[in-house]
Amino acid sequence: MFRFNNIKDYHQQLLNGNTTCVAVVESYINNIKANNHLNAFLEVFAEDALVQAAALDHARINGAPLGKLHGVVVALKDVICYKGHQVSAASKILAHFTSIYNATATEHLLAEGAIIIGRNNCDEFAMGSSSENSAFGIVKNLIDETRVPGGSSGGSAVAVQADLCMVSLGSDTGGSVRQPADFCGIVGLKPSYGRVSRYGLIAYASSFDQIGIFSKNVADAALVLEVIAGADDYDSTASQKPVSNYSEQLADTSKKYRFAYFKETLNHKGLDAEIAAALHTTIANLQAKGHTVEAIDFNMLDYVVPTYYILTTAEASSNLSRYDGVKFGYRAQLSADDDLTELYKKTRSEAFGKEVQRRILLGTFVLSAGYFDAYFTKAQQVRQLLAQTTTHIFANYDAIISPTVPTTAFKIGEKSNDPIEMFLGDIYTVFANLVGIPAISIPLFTHSNGMPFGVQIMTGHYEEATLLNIAATINK
Repeated sequence: MFRFNNIKDYHQQLLNGNTTCVAVVESYINNIKANNHLNAFLEVFAEDALVQAAALDHARINGAPLGKLHGVVVALKDVICYKGHQVSAASKILAHFTSIYNATATEHLLAEGAIIIGRNNCDEFAMGSSSENSAFGIVKNLIDETRVPGGSSGGSAVAVQADLCMVSLGSDTGGSVRQPADFCGIVGLKPSYGRVSRYGLIAYASSFDQIGIFSKNVADAALVLEVIAGADDYDSTASQKPVSNYSEQLADTSKKYRFAYFKETLNHKGLDAEIAAALHTTIANLQAKGHTVEAIDFNMLDYVVPTYYILTTAEASSNLSRYDGVKFGYRAQLSADDDLTELYKKTRSEAFGKEVQRRILLGTFVLSAGYFDAYFTKAQQVRQLLAQTTTHIFANYDAIISPTVPTTAFKIGEKSNDPIEMFLGDIYTVFANLVGIPAISIPLFTHSNGMPFGVQIMTGHYEEATLLNIAATINK
């Protein structure tokens, strides 16, 4: 039976004739069927994946060079477009919608020989922290099926966690890759804003969204980033900076780094005691290995979550206005007396879930004439202050270390009736999205409740090479 360790080892197995792409894809399809109760996949592209696999086997046997992701089995969060395949953002309003083009990230994966095996369940329109908000049912955590896998990219995290694919792509607007990675005990990478094109990513909040990567190890995340990153004529916010050979720069783990951590982070009342103790242990271990780790003041911690939710819901209110029942997607049934306004109202009321409706309403409120300056403008000012603070920090330090999430994975339904408590779970992850820096969650520990957790590392803009090297150093 095929067992995946890492991409490098897998490629060696293929070259040695120990397995084939077809055999590997068949193994994953069987495993997905066996774990269907986790609800990690909304659709499996079994036939297409087997056709891709057979073509790759034929090319390899006939001496064709291997692409960087030759035969690598990848799953896509259901917000990333794959031409000719359905993409719904886990929402009734886009049920049965078929993408007419590839996301740029998808295009890059296919160009390097990746096999797309299916689309993963998630919180509707990537709005949520638990993967309980999908129109197609909740996602379960493999380690404890009574607990959530995190969100919004919960299905993508579980797909890697449960060996249903080798790597997966999610999206991270405020922690939606790093938080589920932490809850599921795997690696979750959010690149800098603009490092990966957003073309073909269904928008939640356009100045925050970034495609991210789930993997079993840092080296595989580095290789996938190397493939999907880069400039894109279809996305004006994609950076023109050259892409490093991230996977080849992981060899040197001897460099000494300067780390900062926020005092307020470790003293926060919402932080689980075991997680706090584990982070102190990590800091002590880094210092013992010759790294510098220093506490710094950060008096804006309590402002990051409110700022994030004001700005992202405002952008969501605008972005989701296109789903009106006219151009595409779900359309409500009308009576003879209904006009266009009723079409809009009925379509959006029937097809958007409660969490999406909540965020649209909140975003519309903060953008309204009487409250725009009091909320949206103030939040933008806080965001600018955070950006200035970040520049100052990285003038003196290589990285910031923190918990990824204040707690381990919580029980399904535990926070469903308290959106504020759910929002506060993002307190350590939203900072990176507000200022656009890269961040990674790496699994290191197991809590006394049996659930995994790790640490989060953040570096300066476009310093992914440093980020991945640090992650490899800590995680080796």
